This record gives sequence, C-alpha cells and structure tokens, in this order.
Amino acid sequence: MLDRDGLISFARDIVRIPSLSGEEADVSRRIEGEMVALGFDRVWTDDVGNVVGVLEGAQPGPTIVFDAHTDTVGVSPGVPWELDPFSGEVRGGALHGRGAADMKGALAAMVHGIIGLDRAALKGKAVVSASVMEEVLEGVALEKVVAQTGADFVVIGEASNLQIVRGGRGRAEIHLTTTGRPSHSSAPQMGRNAVLDMMRVIAAVEDLALDEHPQMGPAIFALTDIISAPYPGHSVIPSICRVTYDRRLLPGEAAERVLADISGRPELADIQLDARVGIGEYTSYTGHPFTTEKFFPAWLADDADPFVTSALAAVQGAGIGAGLNAYRFCTNAAYSAGRAGIPTIGFGPATEADAHIINERLKLDDLIAAAQGYRAIGEAVLG
Repeated sequence: MLDRDGLISFARDIVRIPSLSGEEADVSRRIEGEMVALGFDRVWTDDVGNVVGVLEGAQPGPTIVFDAHTDTVGVSPGVPWELDPFSGEVRGGALHGRGAADMKGALAAMVHGIIGLDRAALKGKAVVSASVMEEVLEGVALEKVVAQTGADFVVIGEASNLQIVRGGRGRAEIHLTTTGRPSHSSAPQMGRNAVLDMMRVIAAVEDLALDEHPQMGPAIFALTDIISAPYPGHSVIPSICRVTYDRRLLPGEAAERVLADISGRPELADIQLDARVGIGEYTSYTGHPFTTEKFFPAWLADDADPFVTSALAAVQGAGIGAGLNAYRFCTNAAYSAGRAGIPTIGFGPATEADAHIINERLKLDDLIAAAQGYRAIGEAVLG
C-alpha cells in the first residue's frame, strides 16, 4: 500500500533543498537517508555523487533502472515567484517549488513506488537511480549507474503527463569559428572582418531546411551566443568570431552530418570556418571531473516494442489513462537508448511545459499516480 503522506512529505523535503548542477550534496544525503529508512536492500552514493538504491527479487531475472536526476536549473532574477521557490509548500492540491515538476516529484515517486514491490514475487532487481548533472550533461551520470548495476530496461522519469514516452529529441552544442585578418579600422579593406564572415555563416544556418518528426517536432538550430576577438575591438578589425548553437536532434542524426550541413555549404567556401561539437567540462559535488563531447543523440523505440507495450498495459492497468508520446527535449535516455541501446521508456508526472518555469508546481494527484505507475511497470517487468 502506497504511503501517500510519506511520499508527499519526502517530495516536499527534497524540493526545499537547492540543488544546482554540481551542488547536489545536501539533497543526495536526504535521498540516501530515505532509501535506507524505507528498507532498500542496498543503498550507496557512488564516486560521482549518484545515489543508488536496489531492491532484490527472490529469484534471478532482469534489471530495471528507474532514473531521475537530482539537479535543477536555477531561479532566474526578474519576474518574482508567487511562493518561495524553495518553500515546498502544498497549496491548491499541488506541490510548489523549483524542481517539483523537473524532477524531484518523479524521484520521490520512484523511491516510494518501487519500495512497495513484493520482493518474494520478483524475478530480478529494481534500481532507483538519483543521478547528478543531467541539466548540463544528459546521460553522463546515468552511464555510471548502469556500469555499477547493469540495466536490461530503463525508465526515465522526466515529465510526460503520465504518458508512456518511446522516444525523444537529442541535443548538441555546436561551436562555429570564423578566422579573418586584422587591420586598422581606418583601413578595413586591408583586413578581413571575421564578424562579417560569421554573418554569412549565420544566414546560411538560418536558411537550412531541417527535418521534422511527427511527434518530436522539428530539428532546431538556435543561436545562443556570439563574440568577437579582440574584444573590445579598439580600432581593430576583428580577426576571430565565435558563435554557439543549440542543436536539437532527431533520430538518426550524427555529429558528422550536423557539422557537414554547415561547413559543406558551397556559398561559404571562401570563409575560413571551423565547425565542431563543443566539449563540456564540469565537476560533480564529489570532485569528480566530467569531460565529454556535448552531443547527446535522439532515440526512438517502435510502438510495438515489447517493453513499450508492456509498460503501457501496466500503467493502464493501474488506472492511468496513458497513451504513447515522445519527448521534445533531451533527457538521460540519450545515453541509455541513444548510445547504449538499452530498451528505454519515459514516464513521469507533470508536462514538459512545467519545467524550468517560474511558479513551478506538480499536482499531488499526478505525484501519487506516478508512484503507482512506476510500481506497475516494475511488476510487469519483474513479475
């Protein structure tokens, strides 16, 4: 029987604890304590800061990993929140605060939903992964969990409006650099202006015809920053210009194709252009360094995939009116499904539109339903 009050209390507690990427230590300790108190068979925090709880079945069988990240985006200045973003207040039938929807509510639901599985009836093991650093490096920390526990199936708890998600867009950070030739700004014809070259590159990128997926929507190139060097340019024609693009990926798109779409355009042949995938360098709260290429692939499972159909039937059997959908954002499934090829679904409370906004909130009814859904999926896979 699900302890509704205990679940809500735990969700409130972890929403009250700020946990930016690389600053998840306090919330991780609270999660580890909850797993131990509830009686998970094994609980540990690994060297990168992930908290892992394992429920062992009575008989051997597959391993299913339920993953939710512990980090959140920050609270941006400007428009004030109606409630303190770290109040964890329950009002109007909803839990309010940063991370309620993305995705501490789902994490709490996983912990309390999975502990209710009947070990005596299970064949295999259920793992709850409270992973770090997702907001900056999708899937990199989950890879560490899978290396420790194995995974035959993965459930990503990102917001899906309690639908079963069978695919999701990926993400890449693309860095473009044009190199010109400096000269005095009183004689610009003596140099080559890297900014003017970059303006042509940007125009070409904006003119690209990108593919579209019926559920995930279009692939996207979004310009996020631009800077020239030297800066400030006192009487000097800039010789370097750099821009960054956020590229949202569809299934099958590889880094080589994404870069070639830009650097291979004939109208840019006279420009000295370097196009590459960015490298992310971050340090977890345990001091573990992460250095990785920021290309996180899209993924898609067939709607007749056995894991998809069994999970859908399980949550429907739990009284949840679920259908099939796909994420339009990037998640830790970029590793589990996109890189490792592990059968993966998404299922979580709230909607994508509830993430990263002011006045973030999660309906308590959806929190409870998510816990029931996670338990049902675990029973379907391990029963």
